[in-house]
Order: sequence, then C-alpha cells, then structure tokens
Amino acid sequence: MSLTLLNFQGLRNLNPIDMLPSPRINIISGPNGSGKTSLLEGIHILGMGRSFRTRQLKNAIQADQPHMTLYGRLAGEPGIALGVRRLRAQRELELRLNGDKNARLAELVEAMPLQLINPDAFRLLEGSPAGRREFLDWGVFHVKHDFLGIWKRTRRAVKHRNALLRRGRIEPQEMAVWEQELAIWGEQMDMLRHAWFSEFLPVFEETLKALLPLPGLTLHYARGWDKERTLSAVLHDSRGSDQQMGFTQQGPQRADLKIRLNKQPAVEVLSRGQQKLVVSALKLAQGRFLERTAQRHCIYLIDDLPAELDEQNRHQFCRLLEEMQCQAFITSVEPSALSSTWDTTTSVNMFHVKHADQGLGHLVPTS
Repeated sequence: MSLTLLNFQGLRNLNPIDMLPSPRINIISGPNGSGKTSLLEGIHILGMGRSFRTRQLKNAIQADQPHMTLYGRLAGEPGIALGVRRLRAQRELELRLNGDKNARLAELVEAMPLQLINPDAFRLLEGSPAGRREFLDWGVFHVKHDFLGIWKRTRRAVKHRNALLRRGRIEPQEMAVWEQELAIWGEQMDMLRHAWFSEFLPVFEETLKALLPLPGLTLHYARGWDKERTLSAVLHDSRGSDQQMGFTQQGPQRADLKIRLNKQPAVEVLSRGQQKLVVSALKLAQGRFLERTAQRHCIYLIDDLPAELDEQNRHQFCRLLEEMQCQAFITSVEPSALSSTWDTTTSVNMFHVKHADQGLGHLVPTS
C-alpha cells in the first residue's frame, strides 16, 4: 500500500503540490516554517478526514483561498483514488473514493492505513487514556471487520445512558434498556479488543527489543471495568454513583493500555529519547502486525525524526523501517541527518520545501 501521486491545493502555507513519491522512503527537508509538517498534515487529512494540528479544518485552508482540495492515488491495479475537499464556508467534508461522491470516512481510513509519529505521539505515554484507546481501536478496526458496527452501537448506548443519568430522575425501565444494549455490545467490543491485543503484544515486544531492549517494560490491556464481574452487573450496581457524577464511570469507553517499567508508569521513568523509542515501537508494531495479519502495509508520517534520537538510535529506527517494506514520509530540517542512513537498495526520494512567492512554501525534488 503506497501513494503514487499527491496533489494538494489551498493547504496552509504551501503552493499547489504535485508530488510523485517513492514507494518507500521520502525525505522532506526545509527550514522551519516552510511547510514540511503541512505536507504531512495534508496526507493525514486525506486518509483520516482530520488534522493532527487543529480541531478546526478551516484553519488548514490557505488564508486567501475559498477551499482546500487534497487528492491522492494508491498503487495497484487499477489503483485507488482518494479525494477530500473542504470549503471555508461549510463544515462538512466532501469525500471521494474512486469517484464515488457518497464515500464514507471509514472507507478512506480503511483504504489508506496511516500511522503518525510526531511530537504529539508522546501522548501515548503521558496523555489521557483517550489517545491510547484510539491507538487500540485503530488496530482492531483494521483487522476485525465487524468492529466498527459494534463500536458505533456501544458508543450510542453510552450516550443514551449518560443522557438518562443527567436527567435527574432515573426511569428504571428505560435505563435497563440502554444498560442491556451497552452490556451486549460492550462485552463484544471487549472480546475483539482483547483478541487483538493478545496477538499484537508479542509483535510489540519483538519490535521494542529491536529498537531499545527494556527489560521490565510491560504493556497491559485494561478493559474499563472489574475483570471479575459482568458489565451488566457493574452498570446496574453503579447507577447511584454514576448519577451523582453525571456519566458512566465504568465500561468499554474507559478502556486503557497500561505501559509500565518495573511496575511504575513508564513516562515517569524513561528519558525523553527512550519515550520516543517506546512510542515508535508501538507505532511500528501496528504496521508490522497489520502486514502479518492482513497482508497490508501502513503509510508512515514521521515529523522531525532526528529530534530526541542520537545517531545510533536513529540508524536503528531507519533499519527497522526499511525491513517493513512500507512507505514513509519523513521530515527533517537538515537532510544530511538522514540522507546516508538508508541501504543502497532502498528507494529514497529527497524533496526540499523552500520559501517562495508571498511566503508560501514550494516543494522541489532534489533527487
């Protein structure tokens, strides 16, 4: 799975982009503020329907432009064409998949599996459980085909139960209906998550060992409620305290991945460089697991790879990325920090983003 063509217009501080990327490694260099991260952001929006830099997609539209249009083509016969358009005057995204104007976002996400490694990726260790649940559910979604429907039903049940809790006076019959829904679908979601995690864990441990051996580091899946009790019983018994809080305190919506080193939270023990390698191992393991289970490859977006890593660890990271036979887009202020890292048999394309007219960045190939 690799992009063979990218065409971006109206994206942040970039002039229109026409890019023919390598199926393997693409290095994007340039000074700070030139638009390197914006290029990665465009690919992310194309494949995920959202930005990793802003909650409001209108902020990603170039200041003097009425819209942003992103187009990409994936390799294969006959290939897959993806398109995203966002008008400044409307909130809805216009999505295209092989020309289909009624394409759903889930179809784009499935067509182009993406993993992002950037400074925000540290949130997998130091952030709230929500980011780790997103990481977990991304993996389950791509290998368990009935997961999305179960996830939607679970989310709907949680939403309705929370609304009843906030109403002030609980109607037992109405509450029982949504608790039954949540128990049924929540238990099924947990089964899929647990099955995925059991298979993913050895891949993560193998990947971490290749990057940074850390004896004592453990990754544990916590389902979000007492493992000794059914979800139905937990929901029934917690009605009173949940009503006081105004939301459902236990359930699959509270699931988490616990990352510890010698029984302490890893984020409190590891150096910044070690944290980046652990996060990278998690992200790379997602791609390796997807390849082994579904024979599909991730596309990696890696912003400022040299940051936080010394030369030896940077070299080891790149070697592992090469072995995966995946496509990667990697930014760096200094191209020399990465240009000599790759094996001579690896296809590497070098691009440079330079400031051009009116302060806009212009992408030019350099190899």
